[in-house]
Amino acid sequence: MNPTESALFEKIKLFQFNEPGIDFSFEERLARENGWAKEYTGRVIDEYKRFIFLCCISETGITPSDPVDQAWHLHLAFTKSYWIDLCKTTLGKEIHHNPTKGGQKETEKYNNYYSFIFELYKQKFNADPPADIWHDNKKRFSDIDFQRVNLKNYWLVKKPSILIKRIFLLACICLFALLSIQATNSSIFIGAVVVIFLIWVFFKEFGKKNNNGCSAAGSGCGAGCATSTHGGSGCGSGCSGGSGCSGCGGGGD
Repeated sequence: MNPTESALFEKIKLFQFNEPGIDFSFEERLARENGWAKEYTGRVIDEYKRFIFLCCISETGITPSDPVDQAWHLHLAFTKSYWIDLCKTTLGKEIHHNPTKGGQKETEKYNNYYSFIFELYKQKFNADPPADIWHDNKKRFSDIDFQRVNLKNYWLVKKPSILIKRIFLLACICLFALLSIQATNSSIFIGAVVVIFLIWVFFKEFGKKNNNGCSAAGSGCGAGCATSTHGGSGCGSGCSGGSGCSGCGGGGD
């Protein structure tokens, strides 16, 4: 980092999310909403601060990891803390949140942005981003099927792994095949139909790809972040829940 960047990063590191005397802190809220441990939540917040710094100095677009994005989403809800305390007072510029517009071009753009932030991160911090917070591109842009769930009304049960699903389906196929061999001719026919159906389900389940017509979640910080003070579009929600910083370069009042 050059001296100007170092001074900016020190200001960001010292930024406080909470007003004095509150009972439910930003960190506690972030942990509760995502089901994270306290230690992991604190590390995510540190990485969020690093992302904001990189967004300010980057001359091209960058994309946050999903955990960092969740910290950003929550911070945007604290409008005074985000727009006044962080953007205006600490950064001296506005960092806007932009969701994906959808489509293949947006997918490629945010995938490239995400790859670039790994390079910029290592260049500025002399270290690789922590892998449990900054996931690889494949995971970042595939694990995006999220919905709000009221835990008072629903139980959450983790789905079995792909390996367990495969073993279960193969066991069913073998069982029906064995029963068909030992049964009458009509039963053999029915068993064969069932086996064919299960095989079809097996390949359909594990061969399908994510093709929902939406580009993956992502973000982009426009060029010139270090000098601009206005511009860019506001906060919104994309089809995959993505977010992004932009409007740092060249926008007007």
